[in-house]
Amino acid sequence: MGENSCKWEDARRLGKHSSRIWHPRPRSLLSKMMNADMDAVDAENQVELEEKTRLINQVLELQHTLEDLSARVDAVKEENLKLKSENQVLGQYIENLMSASSVFQTTDTKSKRK
Repeated sequence: MGENSCKWEDARRLGKHSSRIWHPRPRSLLSKMMNADMDAVDAENQVELEEKTRLINQVLELQHTLEDLSARVDAVKEENLKLKSENQVLGQYIENLMSASSVFQTTDTKSKRK
């Protein structure tokens, strides 16, 4: 209130208070406007920062998921090679059994008749 009364006295002394209504302008209006602008910028920066943080966390989560999937693919490939090898061994074993058994031997009908 002291600031405004000073301005009123200055206005009266200078003759500016004739028939017009004099409205004192607060000195801090510019600083209030600047602070409001800064607050808006800060809020915008905060939103951008939160969005960047969210995206970074999402990227990191996806990287971990990709690493897990890659490790799983490697494990499945290894298991597949192991099973192929076992299948070859079993196939050879069955082939050997079949060749040793008379049930699976080819019969020569001409030889048996003579």
